[in-house]
Amino acid sequence: MAFGKGHHLSLIDGSAFIFRAYHALPPLTRKSDGLPVGAVSGFVNMLWKMVEDNKGPDAPTHVAVVFDKGSHTFRNDLYDLYKANRDEMPEDLRPQIPLTREATRAFNIACLEQEGFEADDIIATLAHKARDAGGRVTIISSDKDLMQLVGGGVEMYDAMKNVRIDREGVLEKFGVYPERVVDVQALAGDSVDNIPGAPGIGIKTAALLINEYGDLETLLERAGDIKQPKRRETLIENADQIRLSKTLVTLDHQMELDYDLDSLELKDPVADDLLEFLARMEFRTVTRRIAESLGVEPPAITDNDPGGAEAAETEAPAAAPFDTSAYEKVTDKAALEGWIEKAHARGYVAVDTETTGLNEMTADLVGVSLSVDPGSACYIPLAHKTGAADDLFGSDDLVAEQIPLADALALLKPLLEDDSVLKIGQNMKYDAKILARYGIEVSPIDDTMLMSYAMNAGLHSHGMDALSERYLGHHPIEIKSLLGSGKSMITFDRVDVDEAVKYAAEDADITLRLWHTFKPQLHRARVTTVYETLERPLVPVLAEMEMAGIKVDKAVLSKMSNAFAQKMAQLEDEIHEMAGEKFNVGSPAQVGEILFDKMSLPGGKKGKTGKYSTPADVLEDLATEHDLPARILDWRQLQKLKSTYTDALQDHINKDTGRVHTSYSIAGANTGRLASTDPNLQNIPVRSEEGRRIREAFVATPGHTLVSLDYSQIELRILAHIADIPALKEAFREGQDIHAATASEMFNVPLDQMTPDVRRQAKAINFGVIYGISGFGLARNLRIPREEAQGFIDRYFERFPGIRAYMDDTTAFAKEHGYVQTLFGRKINTPEINAKGPTAGFAKRAAINAPIQGTAADIIRRAMIRMPDAIAKLPAKMLLQVHDELLFEVEDRAVDDLIGIAKDVMEGAALPVVKLDVPLTVDAGKGANWAEAH
Repeated sequence: MAFGKGHHLSLIDGSAFIFRAYHALPPLTRKSDGLPVGAVSGFVNMLWKMVEDNKGPDAPTHVAVVFDKGSHTFRNDLYDLYKANRDEMPEDLRPQIPLTREATRAFNIACLEQEGFEADDIIATLAHKARDAGGRVTIISSDKDLMQLVGGGVEMYDAMKNVRIDREGVLEKFGVYPERVVDVQALAGDSVDNIPGAPGIGIKTAALLINEYGDLETLLERAGDIKQPKRRETLIENADQIRLSKTLVTLDHQMELDYDLDSLELKDPVADDLLEFLARMEFRTVTRRIAESLGVEPPAITDNDPGGAEAAETEAPAAAPFDTSAYEKVTDKAALEGWIEKAHARGYVAVDTETTGLNEMTADLVGVSLSVDPGSACYIPLAHKTGAADDLFGSDDLVAEQIPLADALALLKPLLEDDSVLKIGQNMKYDAKILARYGIEVSPIDDTMLMSYAMNAGLHSHGMDALSERYLGHHPIEIKSLLGSGKSMITFDRVDVDEAVKYAAEDADITLRLWHTFKPQLHRARVTTVYETLERPLVPVLAEMEMAGIKVDKAVLSKMSNAFAQKMAQLEDEIHEMAGEKFNVGSPAQVGEILFDKMSLPGGKKGKTGKYSTPADVLEDLATEHDLPARILDWRQLQKLKSTYTDALQDHINKDTGRVHTSYSIAGANTGRLASTDPNLQNIPVRSEEGRRIREAFVATPGHTLVSLDYSQIELRILAHIADIPALKEAFREGQDIHAATASEMFNVPLDQMTPDVRRQAKAINFGVIYGISGFGLARNLRIPREEAQGFIDRYFERFPGIRAYMDDTTAFAKEHGYVQTLFGRKINTPEINAKGPTAGFAKRAAINAPIQGTAADIIRRAMIRMPDAIAKLPAKMLLQVHDELLFEVEDRAVDDLIGIAKDVMEGAALPVVKLDVPLTVDAGKGANWAEAH
């Protein structure tokens, strides 16, 4: 039957699918040969989702996936700069492009491309043909260039956002209907495709002009009538360029095609062909899923990593449909009591809070959402205020039909504190801190973010939206669609309650579904112990630390800022004198002109703007042989200290507590290290005198002392154990100065004749080797010639051959299995370990360092988890964790007791799981401020 009325054509923008998959998902390589296949995996999953979703009466009858072919099209012949500024295709994406075509054909779907034309032109031609034949067309893409085709039976569908785009949607995007889109684009131009347009005219102005004059040609003919001089001159002077731009943006819908619409009829996939392709790609999860759907046995796939393959794949299992209209708005006590009864009956409940901001110490609770079954969720609005969602100055009156906050929390408190009911959250630390401020101590908990992190560190991010898309195949409602952005942005208490129900209840629903997905996978991925002993128990510990905060003296910070400003001014004078002229030291471009044009120093590179780039590594290379770049680095360091710390920290002091409350991210670093944010207190420099002085502003309250307990060279001790280095182990056991001992071993200098300079070199090598430092990097650190630095490293490996063996063995293990492990079983995935090109070196260094840094992170986590019980009877609080250091505030009378107990906990933290060959030792310090204590 010829294509016509009653038929429905779906045209999938294949190139958009590929790039979406490539940028949204982490790198993935085929284990058998290291071939990059991450984009192919994402492409396959998106294609299968489209196949599965498009069933029922509105399903397409005809389907095609359309691709670009080559980079040269007829538009390049019209304008040789068309798309000239596009970046080169990433090297690891290039070999995946033909595989996406192969995947399309394996699904038995038409795969279309044509030399000299873009995919958009093929889509335009097919859309016109189908519309003219009386059929319907759905273009699956978010590409704005395709919006000119919408209307008359043609619509677009953004699969990532689950949004359909009709004529009104185009009007919202461009300010004009589809037939005038090319006029607006011709005026506004496009920096991505290098379409010139009219200089200084953007989308909004272009739409105003087109709506006023009707079309582009009329506008250009009457440009002399425009009152605004600049706008008038722009249109008159650039008329030919604007007309060219219109030609470039107008899609060719009259292409000569080698196929007709009937050839695009939807066919079922041939099971053998599809499964053979998926098995060859080694996509285990989706192969099983599709085989089950097709009713056949899945093919066998060689498993090179039985313990980690399941967790390492980037494929998402199918999920039941989401229906936000089915979520319940709870507005009375009886309804809330019903949900509480359901949670008690279930024994678990997903919980999510909605607040007025992201700062747990200042945000107010707006509502709570609950879910006990996938697809069944509710939202309890508590503090929504009247006024339209876009009314920045809405009143503070509460919306009607909300349970009074105190009453609702009184009902929820017994449930949320009931030891017999598991509370499930996504980033539960945030919700726990919010509820703690209202007198509710949430326990016990499970955290889906931390489950994902335990299984998939290094593979992808662990935020809810990313996890929902990856594992549930669902794109959640975006918060910015409710809050807006920029100056018109509102807080959640101003969101319409009915819209809030959909968003908030969906969060709880997603969290519960993720929990059902992840909980059984922990055992299969062999990370249950990691999650249960290192991740989950840390949540309440960090929440308590963050809420305690640390007192900061604003006056000290202000004084330091002034001192830094004076020192920067002195450095500027020195720099100008050395350069022989004045220039803006804060301008990378001007610095480049001085160093590379005037002084003719090597290494100058200009970016796309034609200006020099002078990042720190470039200046550090030059600083090994020249004083001027060294002084510029000193100036930049002071500038960073001033702007990032002494100025910015003043704004982070909580007005109610007088303290700074940082937030720790448990799932921030692949190795298990905690990340401190808002503000970051872990990166305060300690190598420079100025950096160390910043800690003087962190002070104890009257009658209290700050106590710092710091692991001594913990990563070197772990290296000595893991790599089995006899000389290092002996030095640690005997309590020797490890850097002096290393220097003595390397340079044949007796310990009693050791000089500070030689020891400093050995220290730089000791710590540098852990991070895979190169001769270039060591030369920067020591500011010595590269040849000398490389000689030090070569000598180091000669004296300690076990370290080289450890590096080689660890790299080989990572390449074979796709991950490395800490001594406590933490799995750190290494998806790029088999990659080629610039990323290969970084991936190798990261893999070598990860077991060492990760084990150190695990040890201090274990200490932190044990610490609250150990010091429970002391008048002391643990305030901060900075990598290998814990900082406490304790009453003066209990300082010695705290030091004794905390040292015992930290030094024994590895036991009984791991018994190191070398002792862990902890250095203790105390003082009125952090600088004195450290």
